[in-house]
Amino acid sequence: MAESAPLLRGTGLRRSYGGKTAVEVGHIELGEGELLAVFGPNGAGKSTLLRLLAMLERPDAGEVAFRGATGRTGERALRAASAVVFQRAHFWRDSVEYNVGLGLTLRGTPRAESRERSREVCDQLGILDLLPAHISELSGGEAQRVALARALVLDPEVLFLDEPTANLDTDSRLDLRQDLERVARERATSVFLITHDRSEAFHLADRVAVIREGRLIQTGTPKDIYENPADAYTARLTGAEFTMPGTVIAAEERMVTVDVGGASVLALGAAAPGEPVKIAYRPEDLVLAPSGITPTDLSTRNLLHATVSERRDMGGLVRLRMRGAVDLVALVTLDAAEELGVNPGVRVAVRVKATALHAFPAGPIGVSGFSSDSRGPSR
Repeated sequence: MAESAPLLRGTGLRRSYGGKTAVEVGHIELGEGELLAVFGPNGAGKSTLLRLLAMLERPDAGEVAFRGATGRTGERALRAASAVVFQRAHFWRDSVEYNVGLGLTLRGTPRAESRERSREVCDQLGILDLLPAHISELSGGEAQRVALARALVLDPEVLFLDEPTANLDTDSRLDLRQDLERVARERATSVFLITHDRSEAFHLADRVAVIREGRLIQTGTPKDIYENPADAYTARLTGAEFTMPGTVIAAEERMVTVDVGGASVLALGAAAPGEPVKIAYRPEDLVLAPSGITPTDLSTRNLLHATVSERRDMGGLVRLRMRGAVDLVALVTLDAAEELGVNPGVRVAVRVKATALHAFPAGPIGVSGFSSDSRGPSR
């Protein structure tokens, strides 16, 4: 059986401002029933890409197709079948009920039906009691829920979300994220989300597209991107905050053996012997053991030894800095830290699976907020 055509597709998209390219994307598509998150730092081109795909702005090159239709035909069809929730919502200075039902009113929906649908979606989003309130009385979190209700009451085929939780406090962000996962999937056919929040992208999306300087670096399921980042940039964005510098001493298929400060480490990667690399890792993937453990006691091949130089308790977790062949940072549970007695000056064995390490060509990572050395991110 042939695969169905994507609901929304962008091909050969390019958009520039003042001679600077903001977006250059060869291909991107949104499937029916899918939530796609475009994930990247501020200034990466996410909002421009959303405006192009929502046909709110025309590309300098390329085309957008909605259900196979392009040009004016596709634009009219998409406008009638989509809704957009912007990072900063704009409302008419009237009641919540007026704002939520405005789109239905403009589409000629009978008043009784409009009120019923508005009440239904507001109930789903936990803001039913706000319907009579004036829009000026709302908190930031309430206003964003009203904006979401205004979009979802239309039961759109495509819901575009522009950093929907970016301006909210932590509690409001988590609450809204839970409702996004539940209500948006119920009331919208497909969702196109842009975000700089890693947990939001990986928690909500069926697929994630990583964007950098207007170009898509990698697209895949959250699991694929988390476990097999395409490059060091993607690895950093997905949580591999730290790197170990080293030199490749052997390579076979998708694995490389790397010398790191005199110790040998096996990692995923493609590089030739003699090439300098940086091995990206996540602190939570390092497993600590008593210093007397030997490689024969382990199922994992990678074993390093280090001395704890700093301990920082973080509630149920403990963050450890360690010095050895290379500097390392580990994140362990409080129970594990207490069991091992890991305090400054204590020597430990550090083991990590080869599949949790990713070797990339040495060089600057170029992700704002991150350091490219083995000591981890700048603060």
